[in-house]
Amino acid sequence: MQLSLIVPTYNEKENILPLVERVHHSLSSIDYELIIVDDGSPDGTAEEVKRLSSTYPLRLIERKERGLASAVVRGFEEAQGEALGVIDADLQHPPEMIPQLLAEIDKGADVAIASRYVAGGGVEDWAASRKIISKGATLIAHLSLPSLRKVKDPLSGFFLFRKKIVEGINLEPRGYKILLEVLARSKVQGVAEVPYTFTKRERGKSKISLKEEIDYLRQVVALALSEDLWRKAIKFGLVGISGIGVNEGLLFLLTDTVGLSEYISPIPSIEASIITNFMLNDLWTFSDRREGSWLRRLAKFNLTMAAGAGITYGVYSLIISLTSIPYLIAMLLGIVVGFVWNFTLSFIWTWRKRPIRKDA
Repeated sequence: MQLSLIVPTYNEKENILPLVERVHHSLSSIDYELIIVDDGSPDGTAEEVKRLSSTYPLRLIERKERGLASAVVRGFEEAQGEALGVIDADLQHPPEMIPQLLAEIDKGADVAIASRYVAGGGVEDWAASRKIISKGATLIAHLSLPSLRKVKDPLSGFFLFRKKIVEGINLEPRGYKILLEVLARSKVQGVAEVPYTFTKRERGKSKISLKEEIDYLRQVVALALSEDLWRKAIKFGLVGISGIGVNEGLLFLLTDTVGLSEYISPIPSIEASIITNFMLNDLWTFSDRREGSWLRRLAKFNLTMAAGAGITYGVYSLIISLTSIPYLIAMLLGIVVGFVWNFTLSFIWTWRKRPIRKDA
């Protein structure tokens, strides 16, 4: 299996020779290419790569624009290997670990991550503030992208993956955490995390800035919207609006026309709205998550909605018992209160998305 290793650079001339030598020594028995994507470094980084390309399997891509993520994606587009990888030029990622990561790919993992946050991993001499920022950024990713919660270090900048998982996928180079983009947008079945220690930079200056952190937050928001959470919440809400029409209409019919008690008529009206909501959610909101038989999903949805219906009915009964608010408005308020509960359980259980499998 050929490996294409992508290295984005900007003013990394001092690091190129030791990086190339260490990568070559580590991969001496492996078919590989090292792709340096340089963003117009004024320090002579590109010239150094050209000088070394006659001795080592290097390819240089020169760009005028700047951006770590877009540089990496450009490297992906030009790579020839069946396995792709990303490593920083500053030697904070030890090239000697590449064979371990490649071994995980050979064993069947789609993605192999050099991880700071699995047992045996860590960081070297970080200030408390930087540790807090790193852990906070990881927490934001886990909360915003539920399918990635089993991945301990989804923000690692050192990883390998099978090229086929991003074929046909539109990777949007926003922010600098390209692994997050790969995990969230591709069809990943198995992830292996290999512990490593993130070391101090020996030469050059860090490129991390406030702009990079803001871009990261924008990236997470974009991925959350494109992945599932908010998009499905909007669809679920639109379906819920149609359910309100069913609920309120049947409630009015049973109460004002049939003459049932205001305390009895909500029961069949709620169940009718549950059934219509299920059908629309199954066909539209969660069409990509349907597993098992239709009846099984309907049974799960009814169980899921039971507590939500209880909350809706409880709020409704409380309001009409303690206030003079009309019963139709009381039911509407109960539905609003129950919405968050209903969507949460539907998302994480009724139409649960299979999480990324962690193999190691």
